Amino acid sequence: MSRYENLKKVNYTLILCVFLLLGIGLIFIYSATYQREHFMGVIYRQLLWVLIGIIAFSIMLKINLKFLDSIAYFIYAANLFLLLAVLFAGRVHLGAQRWLHFGGFALQPSEFAKVSIILVLARYLSDNIDFRDKISYILKPFILVTIPMVMIIKQPDLGTSMIFLPVLFAMLFVAGARIKLLMGIVALGASALPVFWMFLQNYQKMRLKVFINPNIDPLGAGYTAIQSKIAVGSGGYFGKGWLMGTQNQLSFLPERHTDFIFSVLGEEWGFIGCLGVLLLFLIILVMGLMIADNSGSLFGKLTAVGLTVMITSHVLINVGMTIGIMPITGLPLPFLSYGGSSLLTMMCSIGLLENISMRKSVFY
Repeated sequence: MSRYENLKKVNYTLILCVFLLLGIGLIFIYSATYQREHFMGVIYRQLLWVLIGIIAFSIMLKINLKFLDSIAYFIYAANLFLLLAVLFAGRVHLGAQRWLHFGGFALQPSEFAKVSIILVLARYLSDNIDFRDKISYILKPFILVTIPMVMIIKQPDLGTSMIFLPVLFAMLFVAGARIKLLMGIVALGASALPVFWMFLQNYQKMRLKVFINPNIDPLGAGYTAIQSKIAVGSGGYFGKGWLMGTQNQLSFLPERHTDFIFSVLGEEWGFIGCLGVLLLFLIILVMGLMIADNSGSLFGKLTAVGLTVMITSHVLINVGMTIGIMPITGLPLPFLSYGGSSLLTMMCSIGLLENISMRKSVFY
């Protein structure tokens, strides 16, 4: 296929939405940090990660899908090794051991696990499609997901590990797994919630409690949830204006350039600004599902579904926690929140979606 023919198959709508979100993210990271000392260092680092993300996007755009299919298990094993390295040699920050440091960079292997799990699930489910009516077709993917989930929960990072579940169920559903078996597993999981509660850390239990009632600890665990809702609500329809948000600029809102960047957006750009950003994410969702539907290979279809559900789950959970309809889990907002590993993972995901879109007719 010629370069010109490839360019005609690029989904420019998807790319435009992503770059608009990246620009908005930089605008509000600036707003959330410009009153800090050495704040330009934060902006420069994020710009550097955007550039690295664009390079990663370009690599994923050109990589041979058949080759990616062939090394899916190797990628999965390599990521398990990195997750294991985090447990033994990872640096502790804010009570969590999630990062590996290389020179001046900190990498979070749990972010890259999202893509590695999607690839290995797509490989397994597409290779064993003839056995989709058997219970093993469901159980083996659960084992593949459970191993990294347990390692990530031990960091502890409950929010990231929970992303794997909607991805897994969506991919199983699209692959044609028996609905009754999937529903049975959901029912079994729901019945096991009391046992799951026993294994949660105290701070995780408190997050769930303050989700129900933030006022039980308004100056502690419930503080961020309360301040976030105040920030979003005070923005009204059109917001207070860029750099003019009081919850943001007066530092009432913690983690505002990372997990709570949407709160800054809501306060300074209001309901209309939030609606615009959510519309961009909705377009990404629709484009991702269209790419999956048009894919000529099952591996490509399942990968596209997994990546789309992963990105969408991030958005729903992050926005939900900022407005008080979801527990606070520490998940970043794709393309907007400050953070290199998250941004790199999302740009790789978009590159893979574009790759599948460009090569939808032939698996090569």
